[in-house]
Amino acid sequence: MKRKKLLVVEDDWLAAEDMKMRLEALGYAVCDIVSSGKDAIEKAGDHIPNLVLMDIRLSGDMDGIETARQIRRRFSIPVLYVSAYADRELMDRAKRTEPYGYVVKPFEDIELQAAIEVALYKHRAELKLRESEERYRALVEGSLDGVFVQHGSKIAFSNQALQKMLGYSKAELHGMDHWLLYHPEDRGVAAERSQALMVGEEIPSYYEVKLQRKDGSWFYGEISARAIGFQGGRGILTWVKDISERKAAEEEKKRLGAQLRQAQKMEALGTLAGGIAHDFNNILMAIQGNASLMLLGKGSDHPDYERLKNIEKYVQNGAHLTRQLLGFARGGKYDVRVVDMNDVVKQSAEMFGRTKKEISVHSIYERDLWKVEADRDQIEQVLLNIYVNAWQAMPEGGDLYIRTQNVMIDDHSTRHYQVKPGKYVKISIADTGVGMNEETLQRVFEPFFTTKEMGKGTGLGLASAYGIVKNHGGYIDVYSEKGKGAEFNIYLPAIEGGDMAHRQEDDDEIGDSDLGRGNEAILLVDDEEMILDVGREFLRKLGYRVLVARNGEEAIRTYKKNKHEIDIVILDMIMPGMAGGEVYDRLKALDPEVKVILSSGYSLNGQAGEILARGCNGFIQKPFKIRELSIKVRDILEKK
Repeated sequence: MKRKKLLVVEDDWLAAEDMKMRLEALGYAVCDIVSSGKDAIEKAGDHIPNLVLMDIRLSGDMDGIETARQIRRRFSIPVLYVSAYADRELMDRAKRTEPYGYVVKPFEDIELQAAIEVALYKHRAELKLRESEERYRALVEGSLDGVFVQHGSKIAFSNQALQKMLGYSKAELHGMDHWLLYHPEDRGVAAERSQALMVGEEIPSYYEVKLQRKDGSWFYGEISARAIGFQGGRGILTWVKDISERKAAEEEKKRLGAQLRQAQKMEALGTLAGGIAHDFNNILMAIQGNASLMLLGKGSDHPDYERLKNIEKYVQNGAHLTRQLLGFARGGKYDVRVVDMNDVVKQSAEMFGRTKKEISVHSIYERDLWKVEADRDQIEQVLLNIYVNAWQAMPEGGDLYIRTQNVMIDDHSTRHYQVKPGKYVKISIADTGVGMNEETLQRVFEPFFTTKEMGKGTGLGLASAYGIVKNHGGYIDVYSEKGKGAEFNIYLPAIEGGDMAHRQEDDDEIGDSDLGRGNEAILLVDDEEMILDVGREFLRKLGYRVLVARNGEEAIRTYKKNKHEIDIVILDMIMPGMAGGEVYDRLKALDPEVKVILSSGYSLNGQAGEILARGCNGFIQKPFKIRELSIKVRDILEKK
């Protein structure tokens, strides 16, 4: 029996000679002894030994671990470490070279022999496995799940994966004309490529087809085929992979991409809408301010009174539009006020009735309806979404029944909706439309669920209505049967009392005695000259001394100079250069007790809310009237 060749790598000459004698006594052939990594790599290439015995500490620049790594990489020769060093760090480094063993000096001959034989056996097993893997690699790597061999036009062999994929047994597939598996539109392509393979031409490595299962269903398959020798002739070996999930994922990716593009478009539109609303509110502020100033001291018998009040009314209509724009642009942050739901429902129903004349609207309003705290614009949006849903359910026209009620909700009724028991205002909206089946009824509030054809609805209207009502502490439910219309019931928690005076001020005359006055000094900060003009005149009419600043830097300078005189700052939130948030922070750094009212054409949302959370004293949204400003300033100045 031929002795195994071993290469000894050891920088201690005496130790190397001792190991050589012991190895030869054990029946091994030592082909060489070297003391450096460089020599070890060279001799390993020359001798191609069966095993390398490697010391870790070697002479030269390369230690045994790096030497072992290079020998394994270059020649695939197994390495057995023989070393007096066995600390954890060294062992961890050595492990990364995938050694075949590690013998710690000093050792007995039996230990060394056992380690060598285990290493040699392990290497032989790996070689056999590698040879086996190489024999089958072409088939394994090319296989895309199912495999069949086509001999002539018939299937002569199929594997279990293909049988499972298609739903046929092995016997059913054997002898079947393979064209029957392909969709009629793909048979021509499959035939052309089979013929090309049989005459030695190249075809695409992979191509997609539709294949039919035994049950008649179709799925997308990815095909890879090559010509082989088979049963003394020529055949075509074909791999098939079911790519239905991949195709579905690709379609989903396209759909999500479209949604993302839509979301980005809506975000861009939101930014544009917010900017327009902000600038428009500034313009409205200037109009409102001048109208308020002209109304001062004028009674209802003044010849200009009605026209000035009309201007204010039109300004409020414009402000309502900008609030809707801001609700869209800024996510509808609540502008919560005490609201009379009879008024909200009546106005929204009348507006809807004017635009959808084919729908007859019937209303019953509870007298002395309890008040609720709500964002009027958002509740109007909820009602409009339900009205539109009803209109779409009545394509030939129909009736819409609207009713408001005071109701008491007990524990049993509220448990399912996770709301508190107590007083609620109920708004019922019923239609005579086509109704909903049970499946639709169960999913009606799900986002993106819609029964409308593509392009006719987003599936977000009722979902957003549900979310808005829920965020108001209420709930919404629906009853419907197919062919019998639908009824939506909205429940909003009522409040005790509720001061509605601020909603009615449009109808009051503005007299000098109605205004909160003072003689304090106010710093007014705004980058719009028209706002400064109106604001300065407002405040002077109220008796205040006014300093103005047209940007953040000027505001800081003015406050530093007049710090002990200024009692309150009215600060615009959106300005070029230094924005309101940064100005506020710097004012607080100058004077922790500074009083600031934030003013903006934007609504009270993200950025404004963050500034208020940092200690800002109040917020007033443009356009505001002289009365609102006078009350806001006095409230903050008089707070201790």
